[in-house]
Amino acid sequence: MRSRINWFGVAGGAGLIALVAVSVFVPWWQLRVGDSVVAANVSPIYTNFDLIGNSFTVPLVFAINLSCILLSVAGGVVMLLYSVMPTKPYAKRLLGFSYRTPLLFIIVFVIGLFVLTFLIQALFSFSVPIVGSTVIQLPQYMMPEGMNVSVQLSADFLWPFYLAVASAVLCIVARVYHGRLTPLSSPAVVSAPSASTVVPPA
Repeated sequence: MRSRINWFGVAGGAGLIALVAVSVFVPWWQLRVGDSVVAANVSPIYTNFDLIGNSFTVPLVFAINLSCILLSVAGGVVMLLYSVMPTKPYAKRLLGFSYRTPLLFIIVFVIGLFVLTFLIQALFSFSVPIVGSTVIQLPQYMMPEGMNVSVQLSADFLWPFYLAVASAVLCIVARVYHGRLTPLSSPAVVSAPSASTVVPPA
C-alpha cells in the first residue's frame, strides 16, 4: 500500500521550525525612533531594544520568548511527525495540537501590539503607529521648561511575520486536507436473507 503524506503539513511544520531560527535575528515588527537611535525589535520568539547602538532585553519578556520558542519547536516537530503518518490512529491528536500553534502566535502577537500602542497613548499622550510613520511632539513634562521636541516614529512588519502567516495558512490547509487522507469508513452492509431459505412448515 502506497504511503500517504500530508505535504501541506510538511511545509507548515518546516516553515514553523524555520520561523524560530530566523526570528532570533530578524523581528516580526520593528518600531524606530528617529534615525534608529532607539528601536524596539518585537516578536514572540525574541524581543530586544536598541538604544544608541546598545542592545538589551527585559528578563520577563525573555522568559516569555523562551516559552514561545519551545512551543513553536514542539508544534513544528509534531506537525512533521503527523504529516508522514497521517493515517495512524493517533495522527488526528497530533494534528489537533500542532496546526493551531502558528495561528495562536499570530493572533496573540497582533492583539498584543494593539494593546501596547493603546497603553503608550494612554500613559504618554502620543500615538504609536502599527504600520507607517508619524511625527510626534514629546509631552512638556518630559522636556525642560520652554523646550519643544518632535521626533519621527516609524513602524513596520518585517518578513518573518509574513513567514508566520504562510506557516499558519499551510497548517490550516493541512488540517482541511486531512479528511482526504483518512476517508470515512463505508457503512456496514447487512445482507438480506436469501430467497432460497427453506422455512419449515408450522
